[in-house]
Amino acid sequence: MTTHLEGHRPAPESCREQDIGRFEILHSDGRARLGKIHTRHGPLHTPALLPVVNPNIRTIEPREMWNRWGIEGLITNSYIIWKHEELSQKAKQDGVHQLINYPGVVVCDSGTFQSYIYGDVEVKVEEIIRFQKEIGVDVATMLDVFTRPDMSREEVKKGVELTVERAQPSLLAADGMMVNGPIQGGLEWDLRELSATSMSEHGFSIHPIGGIVPVMEQQRYLELLKVMLSSMPHLPQNRPVHLFGCGHPMLFPMAIALGVDLFDSAAYALFARDDRLLTPWGTVKLEGLEHWPLTTPSLFGTTPEQVRAMDDGSRCRILAEHNLDVSIAELDRCRQAVTDGTIWELAETRSQQHPALREAFLWLNTLSKSSEKTDDENRWNKAHEWILEANVAQRGGGVRFISHESNNRPWVEVARKLLHQRWKASSEGNNVLIFYGRSGPWREKVGSLVRRIRAQTSDIEILVHTPIGLLPWALEDLNPFAHIQGSSMLYREEPKLEWCKRELSNMNLEPEKIMLLDMNNKSELMDAIILEFPELQLHEDHEQSDEDIRTIEIEQGIARLALFANLDPSIAVQELVGCTFIHTRTGRVKNILLNDGRHIASPRMRDGGLSMTAIGAEWIHSFRKEPLPEEFENEVLEMNTHKGPPWVVIDSDAVPFVKEGRNVFHGFVKAVDSWLRPGTYCHVVDEDCQLVGHGTCMSTINGMKDHNKGVAIKIRNGIK
Repeated sequence: MTTHLEGHRPAPESCREQDIGRFEILHSDGRARLGKIHTRHGPLHTPALLPVVNPNIRTIEPREMWNRWGIEGLITNSYIIWKHEELSQKAKQDGVHQLINYPGVVVCDSGTFQSYIYGDVEVKVEEIIRFQKEIGVDVATMLDVFTRPDMSREEVKKGVELTVERAQPSLLAADGMMVNGPIQGGLEWDLRELSATSMSEHGFSIHPIGGIVPVMEQQRYLELLKVMLSSMPHLPQNRPVHLFGCGHPMLFPMAIALGVDLFDSAAYALFARDDRLLTPWGTVKLEGLEHWPLTTPSLFGTTPEQVRAMDDGSRCRILAEHNLDVSIAELDRCRQAVTDGTIWELAETRSQQHPALREAFLWLNTLSKSSEKTDDENRWNKAHEWILEANVAQRGGGVRFISHESNNRPWVEVARKLLHQRWKASSEGNNVLIFYGRSGPWREKVGSLVRRIRAQTSDIEILVHTPIGLLPWALEDLNPFAHIQGSSMLYREEPKLEWCKRELSNMNLEPEKIMLLDMNNKSELMDAIILEFPELQLHEDHEQSDEDIRTIEIEQGIARLALFANLDPSIAVQELVGCTFIHTRTGRVKNILLNDGRHIASPRMRDGGLSMTAIGAEWIHSFRKEPLPEEFENEVLEMNTHKGPPWVVIDSDAVPFVKEGRNVFHGFVKAVDSWLRPGTYCHVVDEDCQLVGHGTCMSTINGMKDHNKGVAIKIRNGIK
């Protein structure tokens, strides 16, 4: 995407005319997303930093930003250009790209920030939009009303209402040009929500969240977080979100994890003029430094003492280059984290490096524990659900356990909830055995013992203690529970009985007897079990058979079908009678076959999941009892447990392509089941309820409704 090489870099080509203004999602990790905004000056890949360029004062030339740092877009101020007669004439004659000598995407501010600084601006609402169109900007900004944190509620309300009133006149003046529709509301959370909802009803291309500079200047990051969470859930998902005035790299990971796509800031230059250096964990003053806290290409080969000895211009220049180096590097680090599925982990790590950021992140982690008591708590509970609904429950990579907050990463919480909702106990009795003390793979440590127990009785439910919750033995290789990277100390402490009871209750188990067994005392385990459950008449010397292994494998098949295909376990129990398994050379199950030999599914080793075959999809499809969905509506997952894989209804024009195995693209989805979530296994059907393909959902339900470009369903098999 970016070259980061000095020297000439060719000018971008315009995106296709029919794509101008569209926002395409390329990859996501929960709410975080890598995307592409299509413009007349090439694509702008997100998340992106738009450096602020003052047309009068250029610490670093825009052309150098394009060539050396590979920056695809920047932001300048149309009000300053409009007010400066010489700049205005030149911009009208040659265009803003020529004026600042920059070939990439140019976004323009409108003068709103100047009104915040100086109290008022002279330009009119339609006038500034028409001027931006005349000078050829790629994305214009309407003249909104800056709402400060120190304003009264009535003043903030008036500012929100006035901004909304200006929306339609601004868009009419834009005449098809891409326009920013800012969200205001100060620190009044309901007014932020009102602003986001109202501005969403107009045809803006991007939604900046405005009025946050005073909050950031005072490092009130908890309030900044609440500003985002009271605004972003109410914005269309096919429009990028811009955190207006935010450009400190310290804030990138948390903001990107929550779905921010664009940043802008003059901090790289302003801080340099004040002899300050940006780092991913805060700001450092040049004064008193003996060694660089962070070495970048711009500082390499110099010392703080040498830089302090430079004249003002040279010193400002080299510090600004460093600040831009750090900002772009942190942004690249965030992009890679989204690609790897670790953006929340990066946000957690960064939060531990600054107290104000730590406060915000800790509050964010308490959302799952709050109850609906006040309007504010209700608002944050809904925001928490908004975060969760975008997360994939099943994926590779495991969990790097950094601190106890690692338990609250959204995708970990989603995986835990899905397990609690869909797993159903296979035992007939009311006894529970919990192994603890060791990390996985547990089958190598106590697998033989479990088979021996299961062969003799079905009256014990067997689970394993993990740092993120209890895991049924039938799912003993399930990610993330079985894929935790952390200290062995996470496993060694015996779990508290009360905690175990709460976990079991979440899984609809209320046992009379619970036994905790330390796997490190392997030689004594069976004796301890026999003593604890004498009524079951277990024997140490039971000889294992192939049928013992088969019993466990059937339980695993039932559990996986319930968890990943949302199949009713009672149906799975009936249908898997007489089923057979094909094993790998190491004894792992490779394929599950019905009693008539049809191959329906294959367990996945990388994450403990299940891959369905085309035959398996048709087999599950035959059990469907729910009617054809007719809309895009979210519901809590608990209401749809064991109703089968969610359906995605597609337009008839797309049916022939999906049958051939082609992906489903946004714009061709007509309706979805309310329990569809990103990363879930789903069935693609036509309007006559006929199965035409199956695969993996790549979007939220609102994303299915809002987006008009990009892949909606990644098809595994077409069904002809």
